[in-house]
Amino acid sequence: MCADEYQVSHTSTVIYARLPDGSKAYIKYSVEGGVMKLISTYTPPQFRGRGIAGRLMEYALKLARENNWLVEPICSYAVYYFMKNPGVRDVLLEKYRGLTEEEWKRFYEEALAREKNSEGKS
Repeated sequence: MCADEYQVSHTSTVIYARLPDGSKAYIKYSVEGGVMKLISTYTPPQFRGRGIAGRLMEYALKLARENNWLVEPICSYAVYYFMKNPGVRDVLLEKYRGLTEEEWKRFYEEALAREKNSEGKS
């Protein structure tokens, strides 16, 4: 199955896709003051590399645009997505729109390091 075959839905805090084995891929988010914060992204290991997280991100951007929210990428996947897709950065908070390629790479490395440190504490 390709990513387009999974139905994507959302609640007030999660964008998700149900997968054939009953598991879910998801993006946890919050909205505060018109800003959608993309907090964490997860795809079960057996479904990675199929474009599912990218599809969830596209859904998140559509949701943000429909609600006139600006987006703040917090998790490493969200940062990576915007780093690799400069054409959709117009939805970002102003402070992220003008980042150079080098600044995006540093931002991504910082997000990865932050996630790695928090995994060790749980």
